[in-house]
Amino acid sequence: MRIRPLWLRLRAKLWPRRAPRYRGSRGVGQRWEALAEKRLRAAGYRIRERNFRGRFGEIDIVAEESGMLCFVEVKGRSGPGFGEPAEAVTLDKQRRIAIVAQEYLRRRRVRASTLCRFDVVAVFTNGARTDVSILRGAFTLPGSDGVLN
Repeated sequence: MRIRPLWLRLRAKLWPRRAPRYRGSRGVGQRWEALAEKRLRAAGYRIRERNFRGRFGEIDIVAEESGMLCFVEVKGRSGPGFGEPAEAVTLDKQRRIAIVAQEYLRRRRVRASTLCRFDVVAVFTNGARTDVSILRGAFTLPGSDGVLN
């Protein structure tokens, strides 16, 4: 047995290579978020932040509308094959968004009495046609009165 292949196998066992982290633009998801941001601004939202990363996930857009802080999830579909975009915001995804929203409130030192809402922007593209719709208050937390702690 040759020494070099043995060393390579040993190195691979001790220090496995991690998959490279993708840091470039995210393609179609970024375009959907840009469309959502444009639609939110047109609807009177003030964008505070995009792509807030917490320990357990990401919030696509943090915005304000009429004094209410809105955590916005952007979901899109390129055709009817996988259902409506908003259906992809499952209960598990809602819980993760809520956890990251609480982290956002802590990190940004937002007042405890600030009213919060969870919105979903659904982007549906079918050929040359694109529909963007805002679902205000798309989901709430069980036992929540609109104030996150």
